Amino acid sequence: MKKIAERILGFFKIIFGFLKKVLKSVRFRKVVKRFCIFCVCFGIFIGILTLSLNLYVKKSVDENILTVEEAANLSDVDCIIVLGCGIKPDGTPSDMLRDRLNFAIDIYKKGGAPKLLMSGDHGRVGYNEVGVMKQYAINKGVPSEDVFMDHAGFSTYETMYRAKEIFKAEKVIVVTQEYHLYRGMYNAEKMGMESYGVASDVYWYENEFYRESREMIARCKDFIWCLFKVEPTYLGDAIPVSGNGDATNDY
Repeated sequence: MKKIAERILGFFKIIFGFLKKVLKSVRFRKVVKRFCIFCVCFGIFIGILTLSLNLYVKKSVDENILTVEEAANLSDVDCIIVLGCGIKPDGTPSDMLRDRLNFAIDIYKKGGAPKLLMSGDHGRVGYNEVGVMKQYAINKGVPSEDVFMDHAGFSTYETMYRAKEIFKAEKVIVVTQEYHLYRGMYNAEKMGMESYGVASDVYWYENEFYRESREMIARCKDFIWCLFKVEPTYLGDAIPVSGNGDATNDY
């Protein structure tokens, strides 16, 4: 055992000796220096690219962000798209989703559009986000037939793709919080729809900084997806939003 231990110790001494020589070599130091410079330059490039794409997405649509009153005065709008934002364990809309719904219902009641399109996650058994959204609108006095549900609106991009291809919308009002609104409207425009947006911010929401940071990456991702027109998870038969919203009932 003693001889084995001595051999192992000798092996590590050789390895450490070799590494010591490498670390002291001028060539190695140059390689490390160049690698560090490359990493810094690459990081700066990615940062500039991210900021540029975010600025482009925002500037592309910011002129079409309206107040509730301005949106209510638009003509020939096919529907108001409400983007899902999670539901609470008790089956009620999250605070952010509740505010989105309230703003959308307000625009609807003021004549901004004849239909509401609720888009969210209904891809799991026992979790029906769009069903909660529709019921909330009905409880607020919106007729069931005026509320459509997109059960496969798993992302902002997929929502807008399906709004155009499945629900045949041409002119829409997008309702969500401001940080999210730019991307929603940008996606809608790139899908060939005329889009307007209303920010549903009521106060400073919890984890706002995290969402803002995440959104910067999401805008870059959707910019690429719009560029290549990536198909959504599900398509299917057309359900024109000009029809009866109860055609989308699944509960």
